[in-house]
Amino acid sequence: MKRIYAREEVCIACHLCEVHCQLAHSPVSDPVKAFNKNIPPLPRLRIEERRPITFSLQCRHCEEPACVESCLAGAIQKDPETGIVTVNEEKCIGCWTCVLACPWGAIRQDNARGHIVKCDLCPGRDTPACVANCPNGALVYVEGGD
Repeated sequence: MKRIYAREEVCIACHLCEVHCQLAHSPVSDPVKAFNKNIPPLPRLRIEERRPITFSLQCRHCEEPACVESCLAGAIQKDPETGIVTVNEEKCIGCWTCVLACPWGAIRQDNARGHIVKCDLCPGRDTPACVANCPNGALVYVEGGD
């Protein structure tokens, strides 16, 4: 399965991956309108800044995801064919147990909407928005394992 990997040696912490992730998950494609809303969507990743090292952190779509096992509502599922771990936001009860269970810290609480958000690898796109728009090539989307 293809996964996103961070190349910390070239990340400049510009946060453009976050911006493009938010835009990709916004109901509108116009950046001005997407960020002019009262509550813009949360990015499904975050930048870790521990100088001198910075990198983008997102879901690793684990072989045996702890978040799936910990989800009380059954809102997090792993597709057996693609290996992609997804969230049914309608089923999520906002208990945050998956946030605690994730060993990577890759799941975010969307307190405004009462559910979690995590990387979904941008379904419908050949390359996730964060990877496609990283100006330094700090994110790569390649075949790999855990």
